[in-house]
Amino acid sequence: MFTPATPELSGLRVLVMGLGLFGGGVGAARFLARAGAKVTVTDLKTAAQLDESVRALAGLPIEFRLGGHDERDLDACDLVLISPAVPHDNPFLLQAVKRGIPVETELNLFVKLCRAPILGITGSNGKTTTTALVEAATRRMGGPTWLPLPPGCFDRPRNVWVGGNIGRSLLPHLPEIQPNDAVVLEISSFQLENLAAIGRFPAAGVVTNLQPNHLDRHGTMEAYGEAKKNALRGPGSVGIVNGDCPVVGKWSSVPANPLTFARKAPVGRGACLAGGWISIADGGDAHPLLPAGALRIPGLFNVENALAAACAAWVLGATKDGIAEGFAAFRGVEHRLESFGTWGGVTWINDSIATNPDSTLAALRTLSQPLVLILGGHDKGLPFEDLARAVSPRCRSVVLLGAASDKIAGALESAGCTVPVDRARDLRDAVSLSAARAQRGDAVLLSPACASFDMFRNFEDRGRLFKQFAKEATAGRAEVEEMIAGAPRTATA
Repeated sequence: MFTPATPELSGLRVLVMGLGLFGGGVGAARFLARAGAKVTVTDLKTAAQLDESVRALAGLPIEFRLGGHDERDLDACDLVLISPAVPHDNPFLLQAVKRGIPVETELNLFVKLCRAPILGITGSNGKTTTTALVEAATRRMGGPTWLPLPPGCFDRPRNVWVGGNIGRSLLPHLPEIQPNDAVVLEISSFQLENLAAIGRFPAAGVVTNLQPNHLDRHGTMEAYGEAKKNALRGPGSVGIVNGDCPVVGKWSSVPANPLTFARKAPVGRGACLAGGWISIADGGDAHPLLPAGALRIPGLFNVENALAAACAAWVLGATKDGIAEGFAAFRGVEHRLESFGTWGGVTWINDSIATNPDSTLAALRTLSQPLVLILGGHDKGLPFEDLARAVSPRCRSVVLLGAASDKIAGALESAGCTVPVDRARDLRDAVSLSAARAQRGDAVLLSPACASFDMFRNFEDRGRLFKQFAKEATAGRAEVEEMIAGAPRTATA
């Protein structure tokens, strides 16, 4: 669909479509401006809604056209750079294509210009934690090779750069990234779809799992899966797939050099759980790294994330001690089962990153205490039936908010839900209702199973507001047993 753009950027008139609040739009606009391009930024959101991103670009020669898209901005435009969230049938984008204006994405541009090999991490759930674990495992590179690397692996990179959807654009760092470095990117299905359009793929790819997600964009699970497979389609690439996933486990024939990670299934070459230890399997022999119990992040799904990350770190040439020490020190990702306080005997847990029902189901399976569960947000076209059936055995009550409230309420009713279901006007009201329902020994869990875009800037905004409102709602209680301090903590199983 897109006409490829030239890497010659100086003097190019570039329209950045979709500034957003995740950092990708900011990173792209900053890089283009510093490369000498004449940059205009347009977004449907207003300047007030995008204040954080606009302030991040202060002092750069950038024009802003916010609060809507104006086709007249295409009149003096050599290139349109779009956010991955922009659908391919967007009228403004289609007008640019009709005029023959080249269209790029932030990731496509980065992949075209990056001199170092790229390892991409994707999947329906767990990709952010897996990416962060890889970063922790590769902080201490160098040292003796503890196991021979599989075919197609990276050649002992000097530096490992980590970015992408984890919230860090690497475009501004392109001049610093050397050919003998390596880049690790968290990549969404939208971004992989756009990479396929230009025939570019990562040198190595990890697919954590495949579960229903983003069906409002992809339409079918088959189309969604095909987008994810693009992480494995690079010529001569290393592909790391989840052997326990009934879908992804069958994809080992896609990459040229397949590796498998699995907690339950046997592994010939890759990462496995052997005798309670996270281990690397090479030709069937298991080489232990660290006990699974040494992980500070709870849940079997996080053991799977650690196995995926161990495999990726091996591909990158990380040392055995570096992987073990990095994993043991890792305290989790903010907004992912983040236990941030206990007041009056009630623990408050922020799982705002759970934007699909399977993520919320994983949280219910991980936590052991009775739960007051806050659900709802933007409907991504996903089914809630399985989640609804799991609510009554695990929850004291449910609080619904956002655009998907009616759909979730219908699923709960059909599942014969036996616990109280409250409707909240907004997140502050949801916190208040949850505080009233919770009893000593319970946990209030924000795990929405939905995207945040109906009421918030992004899932991070939702999580931070939840923490703020929870502290405000419980500020009058004399008993404060635990409060967040410094690095985020993760909930105990």
